Amino acid sequence: MTVRRLPALPGLVVLAALLAGCGIRATEVPTDYGPAPSRVRCSPAEPDVSTQAAPGVPVRVFLLCGSSLAAVDRTVRVPDGAADSERRVLVAEGLLDQLTAPPSAAENEAGYTTDVGRGITVAGPRSGDPEDTLRLGVEPGDLTSYALAQVVCTFSDSAATEGDGDDSVVLAGPADRPARRYVCTDEVRARPGSNEPPSSEVTDG
Repeated sequence: MTVRRLPALPGLVVLAALLAGCGIRATEVPTDYGPAPSRVRCSPAEPDVSTQAAPGVPVRVFLLCGSSLAAVDRTVRVPDGAADSERRVLVAEGLLDQLTAPPSAAENEAGYTTDVGRGITVAGPRSGDPEDTLRLGVEPGDLTSYALAQVVCTFSDSAATEGDGDDSVVLAGPADRPARRYVCTDEVRARPGSNEPPSSEVTDG
């Protein structure tokens, strides 16, 4: 029996060579495809003993971590026997102090930051305001969307509000403008830079 040898296929050989030349191969030269995705933990590497051991009322403060808000534990000092209206303002003052203070070393390492600037004051309601109004030393609308989200979500989650569980706080600025109720929503917590806290005007009573 005669074995017939298959004819050479020069076209296929050329095609194979071209495919080998155009394939994706490993290279010793790194290729820059942009920065790697962020892996910020948004939780301190170790518990912050200094903040945990501080005496006072336990509170949660919302800081920025990546592109979202994240809650960290703090304490705020409030004198015993303070009336409800006074207590709200004292807690709000303490919360602002915590928001404007630099994050601890552990929090900084974990990627926490704050956009709330120093020097913001807070006071109670004026005549004609709802009784749970907190008047800031700046107009809420003048704050950055990040800072406003931090303030709203922090205040609404604390004894600075009436504690009715609706994740909202009544804020106003130094000018004689009506107070507005701001709400801390899931969207605000997830992307404070793109979603400002929704608000609506409120009146006394």
